[in-house]
Amino acid sequence: MRRLSNEEADLWAKVVATVRPLSREPLVEFPKADSPPPPLPAVSSKPKGRVPPPRPPAPPVRAPATHRGATLDGHWERRLKSGSVEPERVLDLHGHSLDSAWEAIDRTLERAIERGERVILLVTGHARPGEPPVKRGKIRAAVHDWLAVSRHADRIAAVRGAHRRHGGGGSLYLILRRG
Repeated sequence: MRRLSNEEADLWAKVVATVRPLSREPLVEFPKADSPPPPLPAVSSKPKGRVPPPRPPAPPVRAPATHRGATLDGHWERRLKSGSVEPERVLDLHGHSLDSAWEAIDRTLERAIERGERVILLVTGHARPGEPPVKRGKIRAAVHDWLAVSRHADRIAAVRGAHRRHGGGGSLYLILRRG
């Protein structure tokens, strides 16, 4: 255990003077250092023993393809906002469990891609307000994550909130890339 330097001891004394004790027992006084501390031993710049060779740099991690940052051209955006786009396939997830909803989304994406469809309307239900854990709205909360890790994620061009005539906040448009 090393001793405190004069500077450290003075600083410590100031700290101790400002502290209110939690018990009625007397405070322990630490003696001030009379002489400066001995110098530290010199450290050799050369490491001892066998030194492993440097590791090659890790390859950059490629983020999985995701739809969140995907953009559509202005024509698509206007059609989606106005509600003039007509979904070619509709999937209503009401009454599904988390597992069956995931399977239904996967099957629907697979069929839509096989048939060259571009717009899927995914009816999830409205998000439920409240503190977690919310009993309802679990599917709605998980949909974006599911789509991002789906085996079809690279085929999803964008995910947008649906127009009011297609369910509004309780539905999503999945726009698929051209095959």
